[in-house]
Amino acid sequence: MPKDSNVDPNRLPRHVAIIMDGNGRWAEKRHQPRLFGHKTGAESVRNVVETAREIGIKVLTLYAFSSENWNRPETEVSGLMSILKKFLVSEISRMQKNGIRLTCIGDLERLPEGVRTVLLDSMAKTSGNTEMVLNLALSYGARDELARAARLLAEDCVAGRLTPSEISIEEVNSRLYTADLPDPDLLIRTGGESRLSNFLLWQVSYTEIYFTDVMWPDFRREVFLKAIANYQKRERRFGHTGAQMKKGRK
Repeated sequence: MPKDSNVDPNRLPRHVAIIMDGNGRWAEKRHQPRLFGHKTGAESVRNVVETAREIGIKVLTLYAFSSENWNRPETEVSGLMSILKKFLVSEISRMQKNGIRLTCIGDLERLPEGVRTVLLDSMAKTSGNTEMVLNLALSYGARDELARAARLLAEDCVAGRLTPSEISIEEVNSRLYTADLPDPDLLIRTGGESRLSNFLLWQVSYTEIYFTDVMWPDFRREVFLKAIANYQKRERRFGHTGAQMKKGRK
């Protein structure tokens, strides 16, 4: 644990999810192309991943490209895909060295073939790593994910593997992209906006949310640790009273 950190190593969130917002606006304020912000944002990804691994976060989910982002100008989309591909290639050795397993959620079939090939190769090469999971949300939308889960449940019912009365929270969970991951304990959104933007809508039901005005290219170790420290000051009650939670901890 960093000596200058106010983070309690015994009260870390197991899973942190981040909506990385503000790259384009950060660049525009500097009279630079939006892709300049995305390229600088890739450096923030590297810094935050290293910090998360250093302090002991077990799962880090990054909202890298939403299903709605396909509607952006073609030049920006192709530029983002190029940045993603280069990042994956450059980081594979670092992930191996630090025991980081790369996973991905979203409609990967929509990704360009070259990007998808590198992504799947990186996931395969890191599949045995156990220190931390770096989970990228790519071509991801929570409503799409829930619709997909509903289709899978319907198919199972039609096939006789499941009855409607057997559909439970656990059955829905098992058909989400995140079936093998714990729900996020902390969701961070950068860039000054205060909305979820179709991100993990099912999974964040009881997640603590931290909004910051810091744009993603400026979001580095110090700001990340500040968000973790803020999370540790909160009391998570999950629908219970504070008194009930204190009694349960005794």
